[in-house]
Amino acid sequence: MPSTSILYSAAPYHIISYGTLLGSEIFQSFIAGIVAFRSLPRPQFATLQSALFPIYFAMQTALPVLLALTFPAERTAIGTTASSLSGVLEEGHRIHVLTPLLTTFLCGAANMVVIGPATTKCMKDRKHQETRDGKKSYDAGPQSETMQELNNRFAYLHGASSLVNLVGCIATVWYGFYLGERML
Repeated sequence: MPSTSILYSAAPYHIISYGTLLGSEIFQSFIAGIVAFRSLPRPQFATLQSALFPIYFAMQTALPVLLALTFPAERTAIGTTASSLSGVLEEGHRIHVLTPLLTTFLCGAANMVVIGPATTKCMKDRKHQETRDGKKSYDAGPQSETMQELNNRFAYLHGASSLVNLVGCIATVWYGFYLGERML
């Protein structure tokens, strides 16, 4: 076996990391979340999402870092470009590599550290308010003023989380187009 075995190259780890990131984003955002919402009663759906989201947001934060660390060098007619973080930071890679990886990282971090915990706290506050009001947050009819405020806050946080997640997904796909073009 030659000393330049593919196992010692960052390239396969880079592709596996990219596939894991994109696959988890697409699956969680457009398949699992929707199916779970339609299939489970609300309390069980909320419990499931509360358990899954911290893991998902941690992956969406960590995998762009792994992608930057495993960014492979490129052979050109005039030599080889830098790999790893040096390659990501090269001037020619800032738009198509650094920007989408940094965007995905920041979106995952924002959801993991700020928006996700705020949404979970709001859900718990609604649950406590349901006990005080004697009705569910989603029941028809008039809600208490406090529940209306909590429902509005939850809707705002959920929308913000969804938008930030979508931006992260778009950035991941944007990077994938560059990655695919680079391999041609």
